[in-house]
Amino acid sequence: MARGATSALTVFRGRAGDRNERGMLGARVLGSELARHTGQNSVLIGQSRPVLNTSWETELAAASPELRRLACRYEELLDAGLTPVTAMNRCAAALATLPVLVRHRPDVRVVWLDAHPDLNTPATSATGYLGGMALAGATGMWDSGLGAGLPADNVVLGGVRDPDPPEQRLLDDGVVATVPVGPDMPGRLEELLADHPVYLHLDCDVLEPGILSTEQRVPGGMTLDQLEAVAELLADREPVGLEVAEFQVAEPGSSSTVEASSGAAELVEALSPLLRELGAR
Repeated sequence: MARGATSALTVFRGRAGDRNERGMLGARVLGSELARHTGQNSVLIGQSRPVLNTSWETELAAASPELRRLACRYEELLDAGLTPVTAMNRCAAALATLPVLVRHRPDVRVVWLDAHPDLNTPATSATGYLGGMALAGATGMWDSGLGAGLPADNVVLGGVRDPDPPEQRLLDDGVVATVPVGPDMPGRLEELLADHPVYLHLDCDVLEPGILSTEQRVPGGMTLDQLEAVAELLADREPVGLEVAEFQVAEPGSSSTVEASSGAAELVEALSPLLRELGAR
């Protein structure tokens, strides 16, 4: 376990292939709750901008300057021996974080909790959605220009329920290990993680629709209690970081922000066993 670890908060809300602005707003709300819960200040990277809703190439080009700032932030934190805790608007921001993480911790196991595997590439994606290519980029299945280096063998997908056909073929071939939603998730994760350090990527759509506001709603998701059980398991390993994506404000406006703040508090409470172990006290 990461005894004596010190975490550092980052809020990323720059462009990351967003199809609406709600994730940018949500990252700020979640970042504020993480700061309140931990008593730490956060570093903000990026700002809310009009969405582009265009091709992945254009989205990536527009996002790259701020994604590179996020990568630099991770380099600084990991060089200093700090543990990253990050609120990010979209999963595509992991294109910047995971390559840096694996350079510093090549033995890390990434637990990717998401209703979708995000293993599409520009050649296989039917939609060209950048967020659906995030994990594929980090594992070197395509070149994002932001690095790679994460072996697919070092990834465990949890809670996947809505893969595209090319992604399903990868899962069927055992390219990436998977653990379905269920009461035995912690036990199955424990078997796969062994004694390796762990980093959690949480896409909030892994949760049952209606628990939080998310862009994607896929039935059969995790409960907050199940998420807390996973957080407790990871806290008992050697956790080396956490990133949370796809938490969004339902609609811009004061009432939705209040509702999102309440949801953020519930989410952070579920993650609190892991946050405590990461040093975010």
